[in-house]
Amino acid sequence: FEERMREAVNETHEGKRKNESTWEITRIHWERNRFIYEVYYKKKAISRELYDYLVQAKVADQNLIAKWRKPGYETLCSLQAIAVRDTNYGTVGSCRVPLKHRSPQQWGPNVKTGCISCASCDKGAPIWWFHTGWREHFEGERARHVAKKSGGKASAAEQDREDALVEERIKRLKGEMASTNNDNNNNDDNNNDKGGTTEGAKGDDSGSAACV
Repeated sequence: FEERMREAVNETHEGKRKNESTWEITRIHWERNRFIYEVYYKKKAISRELYDYLVQAKVADQNLIAKWRKPGYETLCSLQAIAVRDTNYGTVGSCRVPLKHRSPQQWGPNVKTGCISCASCDKGAPIWWFHTGWREHFEGERARHVAKKSGGKASAAEQDREDALVEERIKRLKGEMASTNNDNNNNDDNNNDKGGTTEGAKGDDSGSAACV
């Protein structure tokens, strides 16, 4: 694992996007810790003393392994996928959402980890960016999920169109919010020029509330 990690770190990043350069490192980190998790918790082939030593030597990621022992996190790809403080809207990574709950247009890999899905209910999880043969299975699962959810009245294609419309509405609302904030900032500038300090303060509060 150490040798593979060194190769991944030293590999050229030419032709890759910035985030893609760390995907292989994240995957090797997952595999190494999964091996330790399996031999200690599942096979009980190593002692507690050896496990603690691996943690202290920073060979084992204790926090990631601890997450795997919790329901719903059994196949978590990386702690980055659940670090909500690192996202724009305070949400977990897209790979944590089961594929049947996402439209096929949203089946791309997580930009930070390269994981397509690490949801516990998805067969074969974690599904990494280079894996093949999974799409057909989940297209069928999504079709059954959509049919069950709508009582068999809507097809998966219709549900996908509805999802696209929802996304379009969200984008439009974000644009309107940004426009409102710009208007508030302009009003603040005008009020400050006229000595309207109190009015400007109200405008700032309104903008902050809209962002939240």
